[in-house]
Amino acid sequence: MHTSIYKINKNINKPIEFKGLKAQYIWWLGAAVIGLMILFAIMYIAGINAYLCVVVILMAGGFSIHFIYRLSNKYGEHGMKKKIAKRSIPKTIRIYNRKIFFFAQ
Repeated sequence: MHTSIYKINKNINKPIEFKGLKAQYIWWLGAAVIGLMILFAIMYIAGINAYLCVVVILMAGGFSIHFIYRLSNKYGEHGMKKKIAKRSIPKTIRIYNRKIFFFAQ
């Protein structure tokens, strides 16, 4: 009789990661690839030389991959959302009228 050995999944509650990209950056890279394909099609249909189209797309693709990986490494899974939320917090709170303190009595 053969005994079955089952592996326990130890990656529960960990963020999705694909080749170093974390969470939403996977979607951003996918959107960049689709955008580059559309840009190539537009350039090709416009009559631009195919080799020039390929060079432009490769350069833009290399830049976008580098930029998205840099964002993923810098901010991680939730860091970008935290940075955007931090902008909405005021630096100081100023009260020009003291009536609010007397109203609480």
